[in-house]
Amino acid sequence: MYDWFLEALELPHKPRQIEFARLNLSYTVMSKRKLLELVQEKIVSGWDDPRMPTISGLRRRGYTPEAIRTFAERIGVSKVNSLVDINFLEHCLREDLNKRAQRVMAVLRPLKVVLTNYPEDQIEWFDAENNPEDPSAGTRKIPFSRELYIEQDDFMEIPPKGYFRLYPGAEVRLKHAYYITCQEVIKDPSTGLPIELHCTYDPESRGGSTPDNRKVKGTLHWVSARHAVDAEVRLYDHLFTIEDPSDIPEGKDWKEYINRDSLKCLIHCKVEPSLRDARPGDKFQFLRQGYFCADLKDHSPDHPVFNRTVMLKDTWSKIVKKGVG
Repeated sequence: MYDWFLEALELPHKPRQIEFARLNLSYTVMSKRKLLELVQEKIVSGWDDPRMPTISGLRRRGYTPEAIRTFAERIGVSKVNSLVDINFLEHCLREDLNKRAQRVMAVLRPLKVVLTNYPEDQIEWFDAENNPEDPSAGTRKIPFSRELYIEQDDFMEIPPKGYFRLYPGAEVRLKHAYYITCQEVIKDPSTGLPIELHCTYDPESRGGSTPDNRKVKGTLHWVSARHAVDAEVRLYDHLFTIEDPSDIPEGKDWKEYINRDSLKCLIHCKVEPSLRDARPGDKFQFLRQGYFCADLKDHSPDHPVFNRTVMLKDTWSKIVKKGVG
């Protein structure tokens, strides 16, 4: 009918027609009607909520234009409706952020470590590379002191076999710094949970090696307690619990499959002092955690807020290496 209409108009130059299907991503919806419902019912905070598949939402979450363009180029154009695995979009994003994001240290769930044989008033500064993929990014100074924070998940009082992080009697390496050994665990009397670890450090292990060339299998990230900056960190996940929210059992409401844990806010995080100067939209790799960006709306020097853009785990690259997909 469109061709007939153009013929009837006897136009000297007919416009070119290009037909293509809508791109659907797994674990989200692309229907404007459904997205509007999410906004109106306040299931999300707005059209720019970082969980939304909108340009403003992707920008606020930390997606780069280059990653989105690469994704679009690789999947191509189809005339048939299809569901594209969101892991592939995240794979394209990791590739781009790996080249451009500065590496920093941030502790999301802090556990205090006291180095009992380290001088109380001493402060050392270590050189840390900003991005091993980009030598021109240079280095920065990170402070080290007697009291530190590590991740709660990096310590277990009774570890399983093959656990290479910190536990009583174990020695681990602190990134850029020293080897430390856990000597004592201080617990909360009311809960019985560890609240502080007393450790000793090996002064001859500065920089990650020792004169006797002994090796440790675990390397932990950390933040100096004296210099740590308090920050809020928002952990975003898929908006839905099922791969294709448009294909649900008969009689079911698509909103029943919304992931109620798609956002977790951590308000007592500790980040290294260089992040005090972060500007809205700046992107970082939190070592061993994932890629994060300073929130475009809520971040400020007095109240740093970082959104998790994507985790470090890349299942898609493993699929590609196996020759599947």
